[in-house]
Amino acid sequence: QVQLVESGGGLVQPGGSLRLSCAASGFSFSSYAMSWYRQAPGKERELVAIINSAGSTTTYLDSVKGRFTISRDNAKNTVYLQMISLEPEDTAVYYCKTQTWNAVYWGQGTQVTVSS
Repeated sequence: QVQLVESGGGLVQPGGSLRLSCAASGFSFSSYAMSWYRQAPGKERELVAIINSAGSTTTYLDSVKGRFTISRDNAKNTVYLQMISLEPEDTAVYYCKTQTWNAVYWGQGTQVTVSS
């Protein structure tokens, strides 16, 4: 079965950095785009970044451009989100997601808290 397992979240001070990972299994990882979403308390889930299957094309939420970088390692079936210059507004649960030919799959999420 398809599994997406996020890791790397935590508590960080404003201006700090974190690297999230999403380990995928159960499907042909290199064939599909991967994305990161986030959901802050009381807010709707929003798309943060997306990367195509080859890793050659990326798109970002305007508020994270220049601070976040999405990447993937198809040999390791893993997608990453490198986050720098973190702001309190980045506090949220971060989810990875993929959409295959027949279904949408989400990970369980990892909490990122930016606070002094």
